[in-house]
Amino acid sequence: MTPRLRLIPLLIPILVACTISARAQDKGSLTPQPLPPLANPNDPKIGAKELFARKVLPAAMPTRSIGGYTKGCLAGAAQMPLNGDTWQVMRLSRNRYWGHPDMIALLKRLAANAHKDAGWPGILVGDIGQPRGGPALTGHASHQIGLDADIWLTPMPDRKLSREDREEMSAVMMVRDDRLDIDPRVFTPAHVLVIRDAAREPAVQRIFVNPAIKKALCRDAKGDRSWLSKVRPWWGHDYHFHIRMRCPSGSPECEGQKPQSEGEGCKPSDLAYWFKDSVLHPKPPPKPPKPRPPTTLAQLPADCKAVLNAADAKQ
Repeated sequence: MTPRLRLIPLLIPILVACTISARAQDKGSLTPQPLPPLANPNDPKIGAKELFARKVLPAAMPTRSIGGYTKGCLAGAAQMPLNGDTWQVMRLSRNRYWGHPDMIALLKRLAANAHKDAGWPGILVGDIGQPRGGPALTGHASHQIGLDADIWLTPMPDRKLSREDREEMSAVMMVRDDRLDIDPRVFTPAHVLVIRDAAREPAVQRIFVNPAIKKALCRDAKGDRSWLSKVRPWWGHDYHFHIRMRCPSGSPECEGQKPQSEGEGCKPSDLAYWFKDSVLHPKPPPKPPKPRPPTTLAQLPADCKAVLNAADAKQ
């Protein structure tokens, strides 16, 4: 491990201001309690998130990603092993370490490649998805079909983390206080290589990062820069980057996204919007917006009902 990488884990306990991207490092629970049974689970108005959050194991069905990233479910999910030579899974209390088997294989491959190419000690895996996908009670609109995963930008410490570490440790903030660029004290050239390795995976369609991180990647990427076209600035993502895969074969009901443009996305005009003061420091609306009603099971693809009601897969 390089001296710079040795310093980064020392910054883990730093507390940062709460932003939308703080979901990557919101603390978990050391004593998670089972959700109480629903009084009327057949109520058609009940949110689908209440139903899917109560499933603790995958559906015993052939693997299929069903629907879209923000409105769908997952049959036949695979679990990301909690520990590997070059990865560890965080926030175990969330039970969101399930995904399409292709995603699990990709994360293992990324962990090995980042270790080899960037000298990265290992990746810390954040949320992938629930055992049957679907809407989550907290934290994400996407991550519903097993094809999204969050990777902490904090390198893995050189020890096996305890359960308490995995719930209590905070991720490292990578963006300067003024939000105009990365913090060079913690965002290193190795970060560029890790994100590059993820974007070079043929099955990856998009990588979401904070706009300041996209700016840094545009500035610092060397050699073949074609992978930058997959990396998109998005709100939050100060502490982690978000991998999104294309729809896999064998999932005809999967609804993917349109291919992105071939350009690097590094022109000043490509990034200007994200650094406007009105975007960096948005004013609160005059009236708080009314909360949207939750997505119901009937609003998900029809096959999600069968996924929800299927027997538990054997573990």
